[in-house]
Amino acid sequence: MSTPEHLKYTRSHTWVRRETDGSVTVGITHHAQEMLGDVVFVDNPAPGRKLKQGEECGLIESVKAASDIYAPVTGEVIAVNAELSDAPEKINDDSYAAWLFRMKPDDPAEIDALLEAAAYQKIADAEKD
Repeated sequence: MSTPEHLKYTRSHTWVRRETDGSVTVGITHHAQEMLGDVVFVDNPAPGRKLKQGEECGLIESVKAASDIYAPVTGEVIAVNAELSDAPEKINDDSYAAWLFRMKPDDPAEIDALLEAAAYQKIADAEKD
């Protein structure tokens, strides 16, 4: 699977998509779901929660591991993907469609500072070796 060029990425394997209303949508990358295996549980941060960039804010569990979710930017959680409560496996089906949560960022410059697709792909490739 390719790393979509229109998204930004973190070293902790989340992707970030800017929305037209100024919010961002957050999910985990294809590489992350591949490393986790079959996802069985997602614990997202609650709407209204204020997060600082890099703060641990959720958890994804698979049949073989659990992985923390970290806030890609500072801001407030405005929505969560409730669909994942009943069907966490959607992350394995298409990790770029099965988003985790949406945030209203405090500082849009933090988004600009995230990794471009090519830089993230180098990190993912290095982990596969």
